[in-house]
Amino acid sequence: MAKVISFNELRRLKDSLPDGAMQEIAKRLSLEVETVRNYFGGQNFKDGGAIGIHIEAGPDGGLVTLDDTTIYDIAVEMIGK
Repeated sequence: MAKVISFNELRRLKDSLPDGAMQEIAKRLSLEVETVRNYFGGQNFKDGGAIGIHIEAGPDGGLVTLDDTTIYDIAVEMIGK
């Protein structure tokens, strides 16, 4: 199910992750690390792919629709530990 959050909320989640989290998420999901970074707003599509997010301009950095919350859910889980 899709989830809608602000872009700034997504960036705060990314910034709260422990060191090495991007690599751990990528490993768990068999993805390129740059693909995980792109999920959090990165723009490196040469080394990583786009994965299930859509950004609309607006207040608080705009709105982000997460088509697949798997990476988001893992990130929240990692912060909760």
